[in-house]
Amino acid sequence: MELGVFTFVPAGDIPPAQAMRELVEQAAFADELGLDVFGVGEHHRPDYLASAPAVVLAAMAQRTKRIRLTSAVTVLSSDDPVRVFQDFATLDLLSEGRAEIMAGRGSFIESFPLFGQDLNDYDELFAEKLDLLLQLRESERITWRGKHRPPIDDRGVYPRPVQHPLPVWIAVGGTPQSAVRAGTLGLPMAVAIIGGEPERFGGFVQLYREAGRRAGHDASRLKVSINSHGYIADDSQRAADEWYPSHAEVMTRIGRERGWPPETRAHFEQARGPRGALLVGNPQEVIDKILFEHEIFGMNRFMLQMSVGSVPHQLIMRSIELYGSVVAPAVRQAVRRAVSG
Repeated sequence: MELGVFTFVPAGDIPPAQAMRELVEQAAFADELGLDVFGVGEHHRPDYLASAPAVVLAAMAQRTKRIRLTSAVTVLSSDDPVRVFQDFATLDLLSEGRAEIMAGRGSFIESFPLFGQDLNDYDELFAEKLDLLLQLRESERITWRGKHRPPIDDRGVYPRPVQHPLPVWIAVGGTPQSAVRAGTLGLPMAVAIIGGEPERFGGFVQLYREAGRRAGHDASRLKVSINSHGYIADDSQRAADEWYPSHAEVMTRIGRERGWPPETRAHFEQARGPRGALLVGNPQEVIDKILFEHEIFGMNRFMLQMSVGSVPHQLIMRSIELYGSVVAPAVRQAVRRAVSG
């Protein structure tokens, strides 16, 4: 199983240029420790810095050697698939074959009016643009017709990436139709679990695999990534005390927009318990929870979002260190034992 880190690059209390430098350092450190994937999300809000993930990932490509570099996510519904493909094909060249696209519809809506898209076309935009993106990665020259973008008449799209095909994951929330679409297309699926009990997503993942099998795809293509909030410190109480303030601030602020109640410490503690969605604790607690979720999902990848709010750089670096040097080796060994019987 692959283990990785992802971030939306929150705008904290430090200058944005410093935050970007620290982010590249975090990716380089994750690479040194042998973690498998680093992801950067896309948002168009004042509380986040990464509106152009491919640019950030390209900077990371020059400081890393092995780790895979993915968006987390690319808001494909409001973007131009041709430019998305070109950006990530370029990243693939710069990284010598380590780029991935994680395509999604977006959890916020700011990019839609910004790029002149109608929210009434939310799902239709994604379906059409995903179709174009998948055709672009298959063929150098393309002829295409759609409703929401001008047609393309026998045009070449360059550069071409190192990988063929360039990996495209579908990022989903909890919508069954999204899982069925990913499975029917035979694309790997990333599931965000940031609240509730992970078990409730078990049927959702099964629905994805069943749709893939019905469409005739090999089971080896139907990969699943579980993406969750989490943080690791040397002891459990320290992890909770260091991480709760920033997590609560972000979730409460976003909650005001969506009608959620404020996050209390009691709710936070429940969520980081053995059956909750948060992976916050000492290394053994995080190991146990990843393996618990592996029993539910049999996932191929697990991604941890540590930087939820203004968590100081040195704390994130220590969390990455524990993740890469303690958690990841133990999880990999346990999964290998389980697979071998």
